[in-house]
Amino acid sequence: MIRVVGNRTRAAIIGSQRITGLTPDVIAELVAEVGPLWHERHQAVLTSRPRRRAVGAGAKHKLIFVDRLLATLVHLRHSTTHDVLACWFGVDRSTITRAIGEVRPLLAQRGCTVAPDICLRTLAEVVDPLGVSGQTGIIDGTEVRVRRPAVGRKDREKFISGKNKQNAVKSMVVPSIAPAPVPSTT
Repeated sequence: MIRVVGNRTRAAIIGSQRITGLTPDVIAELVAEVGPLWHERHQAVLTSRPRRRAVGAGAKHKLIFVDRLLATLVHLRHSTTHDVLACWFGVDRSTITRAIGEVRPLLAQRGCTVAPDICLRTLAEVVDPLGVSGQTGIIDGTEVRVRRPAVGRKDREKFISGKNKQNAVKSMVVPSIAPAPVPSTT
């Protein structure tokens, strides 16, 4: 039996800032801004091809837009696999893959992007580009559990988290934020 995320579960995801990294107010703003864009794109795809049935006929979405957005935010924040999200939201893995593929470009248009292939190793490498552009950044650090490296590997000790007593890799996300406009004194 397929179970779609209920209102209680959705409220718990939105209410816990640890899951998405965003406050409920910010999520509401994203839904208000990105939701209509997603709906317009979806309708444009439906009307752009020749159809045998009327627009709107056929199977309905198993994930409403809010759930699609939440799945994308959780995936971006925790690098959660599509299989895990599919179990969590009670849909097939391909539905999650399609949802993330649809929502992520819309978030990028709004300015919420994750730059691919950038690996900053020191704090100076993180701070210098922000200072040059006049932007500020928020650092979000997350520990991701990993399998224990092989016995003969020379860097084996680097993967041990002393506090949590587990093998982990630490990843940090630094979204840049434009500075607040300075009010003019004239």
